[in-house]
Amino acid sequence: MRVALFSAKRYDRLSFAAAGAHGFSFIESRLDLDTVGAAAGHVAVCAFVNDRLDEPVLERLHQLGVRLVLLRCAGFNNVDLRAAARLGLQVARVPEYSPHAVAEHTLALLLTLIRKTHRAHARVREGNFELDGLLGFDLHGKTVGVVGTGRIGRCVVKIFQGLGCEVLAHDPFPHPEVTAPYLPLDELLARSRVLLLQCPLSAQTRHLLNAERLAKLPRGAIVVNTSRGAVIDTRAVIRALKSGHLGGLAIDVYEEEAELFFADHSDEVLTDDVFARLLTFPNVLITAHQAFFTEEALGAIAQTTLANLYAFAQTGKVLHGVQA
Repeated sequence: MRVALFSAKRYDRLSFAAAGAHGFSFIESRLDLDTVGAAAGHVAVCAFVNDRLDEPVLERLHQLGVRLVLLRCAGFNNVDLRAAARLGLQVARVPEYSPHAVAEHTLALLLTLIRKTHRAHARVREGNFELDGLLGFDLHGKTVGVVGTGRIGRCVVKIFQGLGCEVLAHDPFPHPEVTAPYLPLDELLARSRVLLLQCPLSAQTRHLLNAERLAKLPRGAIVVNTSRGAVIDTRAVIRALKSGHLGGLAIDVYEEEAELFFADHSDEVLTDDVFARLLTFPNVLITAHQAFFTEEALGAIAQTTLANLYAFAQTGKVLHGVQA
């Protein structure tokens, strides 16, 4: 079966080749209405987090003979599942690649932000060994709120419990393995020195952290988001940073990241004024959707994607399907 893999990078080619992939066309462009024609002659498309899979694109894919959408990620908020079902397109995802990768990156972002290691590194390289301006705080004994206790969230809970933090959890569907107490969201916010967002993006979680909920956090609280960008209202976060109510922000995702991330814009002027404003804050740390980016995760993504493909070829059904 021929598969058109969009948003292809060198590491995608390597990981899929190592997993034994055959019949793949690696297309560097993101999937959208302008590029969907590249899927002609393929039975399946393989898409990533910022590829566009709304109704117009899905209709065009169906017209081109595509019958399977393989997501090489866990999230599926970029797919119109109702349209896919109507068109008879099966959608498969990678429900778990390496929750440890994202959980560990969450810790890396937080420690970097609160201990200012990124700023210290830049200083030392310039011969400046002063400590003024680099004062941090201990995580041990602090209250950490984790919103979302899926596979990644549960790893996050264990990591921060291991650091001696008081961990609180919030999730509409509490998990029996989580030993942290579950609280209503407003109560969790009011008690959290550090807030970690690990929830999927849905109609219920879009702008979950808005101006009203930011105000419930203790003054000086730190927010880390390694889930989906639109879980936070970026403009509201900027206002909270400007007022000093929010003590710091570390994000690996951004709600308008599709036009920025996974590409080199170093020779260009950033036209996203909201993102540019974020870059001006000394207490904001941003990575470009790299939390998943480990050897183990890339291998698991390729293997699970191929397993979905082979199952479809043999039985007409995928292993990890997504339905509306």
